[in-house]
Amino acid sequence: MSTTHDLVSALKRELKAARMTYADLARALGLAESSVKRMLARGDMPLSRVDAICRVLRLDFAELARRVADAQPLLSELSAEQERAVVADKKLLLVAICVLSQWTLEQITAAYRLSEAECVKHLAQLDRLGIIELRPLNRYRLKLAKTFRWRPHGPVMSYFREQVLLDYFGGGFDGPGEGVMLVHGSVSRAMAPAFLERLQRVAQDFAQQHQTDQKLAERDREGYTLVLAMRSWEFAAFTALRRP
Repeated sequence: MSTTHDLVSALKRELKAARMTYADLARALGLAESSVKRMLARGDMPLSRVDAICRVLRLDFAELARRVADAQPLLSELSAEQERAVVADKKLLLVAICVLSQWTLEQITAAYRLSEAECVKHLAQLDRLGIIELRPLNRYRLKLAKTFRWRPHGPVMSYFREQVLLDYFGGGFDGPGEGVMLVHGSVSRAMAPAFLERLQRVAQDFAQQHQTDQKLAERDREGYTLVLAMRSWEFAAFTALRRP
């Protein structure tokens, strides 16, 4: 839940947008202007006073709280504790992956053997973990930034390395829109970050296209998983053959 300080900061923005002065607000509340200035300057006041100012602004308190939540910084990475909680329950991990793809509750329960009650329970868990903000009618707002990634050596990536990579790369990559490329080469150390930046742009383009195509009918979309990687690496069997 947003702090009172955040709510007061939002109220200041709403007053400015409404072109309402502190004197105007003081008259509407039946207070001295100096009291209103002091109250807003401290950034702390009873929620009953916040609610009273909302009424003056003809603003619903729930809407104010939602605007505050929307203004909170988005997460680019979870803590190790958050990731451990997600990966500890495979159904929770499944729902987490689905919300990263902006699936609705209805889409999740239609595609997987999860009851509505189970799915709601997992959405509530993701809300408590700070990954989503669960809203009425089981809708949600994702609280992760576009640059979000799982921790490179965290619990989720460890699970995928151990359990998923062989399954992923065991595919033929020969279907429509599929492909795999393995390119070896030596480039200058100065240029390597530039190639990594290009890969990051491809990932961002993919994520943006995903967002754009959510307006299409489900029958016109197909689920894809894009894996991009680049590292200074040599196959261990080859390393073993290197001369000392």
